[in-house]
Amino acid sequence: MDQQTLIYIVVGASFALYLGIAIYCKAGSTREFYVASKGVHPVANGMATAADWMSAASFISMAGLIAFLGYGGSVFLMGWTGGFVLLAMLLAPYLRKFGKFTVPEFLGDRYYSNTARVIGVICLILASLTYVIGQMTGTGVAFSRFLEVSYEMGLSIGMLIVFFYAVMGGMKGITYTQIAQYCVMITAYTVPAVFISLQMTGWALPQIGLGSTLTEQGTFVLDRLDQVLNELGFAEYVAVNEHNRVNMFFYTLSLMIGTAGLPHVIIRFFTVPTVKAARSSAGWALVFIAILYTTAPTVGAMARLNLMETFGTTEATEMVYEERPQWVKNWEQTGLIEFTDKDNDGTITYSSNEEENEVTELNRDIIVLANPEIAMLPDWVIAIVAAGGIASALSTAAGLLLAISSAVSHDLLKGVFKPDISEKSELMAGRISMAASIAVAGYLGFNPPGFAAGTVALAFGLAAASLFPALMFGIFYKKMNKEGAIAGMLAGLTVNLLYVFQHKGIMFVASTSFLGDLDPNWFFGISPNAFGAVGAIVNFIVAMAVCKMTPEPPANIQHIVDDVRVPVGSSLASGGH
Repeated sequence: MDQQTLIYIVVGASFALYLGIAIYCKAGSTREFYVASKGVHPVANGMATAADWMSAASFISMAGLIAFLGYGGSVFLMGWTGGFVLLAMLLAPYLRKFGKFTVPEFLGDRYYSNTARVIGVICLILASLTYVIGQMTGTGVAFSRFLEVSYEMGLSIGMLIVFFYAVMGGMKGITYTQIAQYCVMITAYTVPAVFISLQMTGWALPQIGLGSTLTEQGTFVLDRLDQVLNELGFAEYVAVNEHNRVNMFFYTLSLMIGTAGLPHVIIRFFTVPTVKAARSSAGWALVFIAILYTTAPTVGAMARLNLMETFGTTEATEMVYEERPQWVKNWEQTGLIEFTDKDNDGTITYSSNEEENEVTELNRDIIVLANPEIAMLPDWVIAIVAAGGIASALSTAAGLLLAISSAVSHDLLKGVFKPDISEKSELMAGRISMAASIAVAGYLGFNPPGFAAGTVALAFGLAAASLFPALMFGIFYKKMNKEGAIAGMLAGLTVNLLYVFQHKGIMFVASTSFLGDLDPNWFFGISPNAFGAVGAIVNFIVAMAVCKMTPEPPANIQHIVDDVRVPVGSSLASGGH
């Protein structure tokens, strides 16, 4: 059986599984549509949360970023993983105890204001739509390569699949589909890593293989990679840029608090039956996430080494174009690898010298997807990776679209404009808003705006600058009032957007150049993608200042905040001292 037929079979089987789950788990009530009736087992929810959170950015892009940025790429590992720890420890259990369906609903009730709820909806939609662009792009890239269709056709197929299981099943269908997608995704990520680690170092565990020696040369993997990069004029893989640590710190912080403020991840903790289950669910999610995130550095380093040795080493600094490997030909067809033979000698030179470098396009997003082909692994491994790449984009896209849909139907329609709407009508409105969200996301996938198409880091910055401080104040500071929270959210969001749009012409550079020279126009050397942390600081300061100048929240609201934080059964909860 040829490779393409095998890919069609594996990917087709995964689609059949997702659609079958959607039919079986059709939502019949708003409670099932929004929070899966709050009946998901903690282990199952942990797996679904991991799939929801590990987007195409994690599965497809992160190893590519680590591969090409080396030490600097660790900002994504630290930021995204650290952010989930923040979410699990500081937000998830308390938000679950508050007992609401959505983040804007929490904001509206905690700050006793429909205005706060509407601003929460706006912040949620801005962050989620920006994030979903990356998922749609990942869907198009994966489909175009592995199903041999155009980017537009691949994106259309992905939209159709998500439409079917998200509109029909809501949170209930999405949850169990995401469990299946996690299994597909983690298999697709770890199996090639195990093969390649065995092939290069003799160790089956990739995490150990990264720190081991190459079986053929006896040198350590990272030492050999540094050697190859130096020979071709590139920066060392483990090099630390001393002068840009400020930006790296703020980038990491922005990703951390942005992750903790992402609404589509937070709502996953509303689906479990108890607060204890929410804590357990967060722990399991970290376990499932760690499997991929501890493997990513190995995938990035080994894929980069394989890639560099394909294009040039000390033994052969040029690749004969007509003798290029089949995987190169495959990816050339997608436009993600391009060559220009500048000296017309039939060979391809790959170096850091722009005048000599003839690799004119090498998209870092292909690292994970092309890795099995580069290492010449069996066709069935390539087929699994195809299914995993598609699953990673679909799983997070569904979660983001549900967050947007819930914000429109539950928070705006029922919460603000039509409080007396029937459950049946609200469920229909939820499905209609989900369909509309998919249409808008698809349009943005076909026509990505320049300010956001380069990176999903902007979405994390928006969540960090607007939602995270309001959630923290809402849980841990009972005297934060509606005036302070609203002013803080507006200030943080405005500052972040103004800075990003002011520098939108360098967004693509900003996403990859935090190891390079600082742009003189950046505020204290902080790139637009890292500015969410500054926006959050502005949010905290403005909210506190306005809070001090305006009346305290009502006593019943302060009592609710105390009640949310105090564990059930404690002496304080029972009136003791």
